[in-house]
Amino acid sequence: MAVSAVRGATIARENSPEAIWDATAELIDAIVERNGIRVLEVVAAFFTMTPDLDAAFPAYAARRLGWTDVPLLGAVETAVPGMPQRMIRVLVEVERPERQRLVPVYLHGTLSLRPDLAPEA
Repeated sequence: MAVSAVRGATIARENSPEAIWDATAELIDAIVERNGIRVLEVVAAFFTMTPDLDAAFPAYAARRLGWTDVPLLGAVETAVPGMPQRMIRVLVEVERPERQRLVPVYLHGTLSLRPDLAPEA
């Protein structure tokens, strides 16, 4: 078995529990769908939020989606001038028979974090 990891990011519409959970659930769903991930393959997930999001933990959304046996960790990012506002990021580690390149997911204006992934015009 080999562990692969995939990143993703999104923006919450506001600093409220529902907005944080909705944005996180949308991001997790997109990562899972794009990469064909099954819950049993998830080794761990690490969430970060910008300092302006303090109403709830994003990991709660993962629990609501059935990630009940997955170790989850959350952290607040360092405030850096010019950083995006209300941003949630995740790193998901997946165990599969062979190491695979997984496709990152950047939603709602976060693709600026990885311009190399932008579709060519």
